[in-house]
Amino acid sequence: MLVGVVCLNASTSFGEWYVAGQFGVNLADQLSDIRGTGDLSGFRAPDFDLQNSFLYGGKVGFFPGNGWFGFELDAFTSTPHVKNLDDVPGFHMRVTNVGVNLVARYPGVTFQPYAGIGAGAAIARIGDSATTRSTTDVSSALNLLAGIRAFVTPYVAIFTEYKYSQSTFEFDSAFGPSSGFNGNYDAHILVTGVSYHF
Repeated sequence: MLVGVVCLNASTSFGEWYVAGQFGVNLADQLSDIRGTGDLSGFRAPDFDLQNSFLYGGKVGFFPGNGWFGFELDAFTSTPHVKNLDDVPGFHMRVTNVGVNLVARYPGVTFQPYAGIGAGAAIARIGDSATTRSTTDVSSALNLLAGIRAFVTPYVAIFTEYKYSQSTFEFDSAFGPSSGFNGNYDAHILVTGVSYHF
């Protein structure tokens, strides 16, 4: 009996781990406040409209002591391509976000609403087009999230979540070796997914 109590306490204090897969839609707004870099420093351009796109990714999380607060590694990727600007053709863009979030949840048995804030890296790559050269930028990202998780078994849950991601991208060689642009990136993201808890 004593061994059982010790094992139970050790298991409870260790905490709860989970892994999850997620998919959804990136409702990216615009690349805004567009400014030239390098040889184009001082030049301004209209905001670049972005296409909505599908999104997929995964998560790994941990709640110490099965409590209210935990940490989550969140990674997802989408393709919010830049639309044509009048007669100027658009170009392809892929954005991958990898971040660590602090998450607060209500630790209910069946339903767990939660919210979080985090920081990470946003990796953006634009493709070759009639006006741009392929280049990649890695910048810091601010992530906000809110959602609800519902357990369908003691170990498996489904969830739906809203995310907001903000970064500033700088593509220094988008128009040649010494000229490019930067702009602010804001994305509103809706996902659903399945998580396994152990």
